[in-house]
Amino acid sequence: QVQLVESGGGLVQAGGSLRLSCAASGGTFSSYVMGWFRQAPGKEREFVAAIKRNSGSTYYADSVKGRFTISRDNAKNTVYLQMNSLKPEDTAVYYCAADRYYSGSYSYVREYDYWGQGTQVTVSS
Repeated sequence: QVQLVESGGGLVQAGGSLRLSCAASGGTFSSYVMGWFRQAPGKEREFVAAIKRNSGSTYYADSVKGRFTISRDNAKNTVYLQMNSLKPEDTAVYYCAADRYYSGSYSYVREYDYWGQGTQVTVSS
C-alpha cells in the first residue's frame, strides 16, 4: 500500500512563496505519475499540476501556470510543488496523489489511486 505524506503548508502573505513536499512510501514511486490537487471550502477538488515518471513532462492548471512548478526526486521518493506569487485565491488544502497506470489523462481526480492527507495553504491579502 502506498502512503503519501504532504508537508510545507502554512500561512503566507499575498505575493509570497511556499514549497510543498510529498513523501511516498510503500510502492514504486518512480513508476507513478504524480499530481497535486487542491480543495477550497465549499468547492470541488481541482487539478493543480502533474509530472510524469521521468520528470520530462509537466502539466499545470491555467490558474497556476507561470507561478507554480512541480518537480520530483525519484531517489528520495518525493514530489514537490514550488508556489510563487501566491494569491488569496490559492488558499486551499493541497493534496498530492499517485497514479499507478497512466491512461493519457492527468487532471481528473478519478485517475489517481493514492492520496495524501492534505496540507493547508492560506494566503492572506
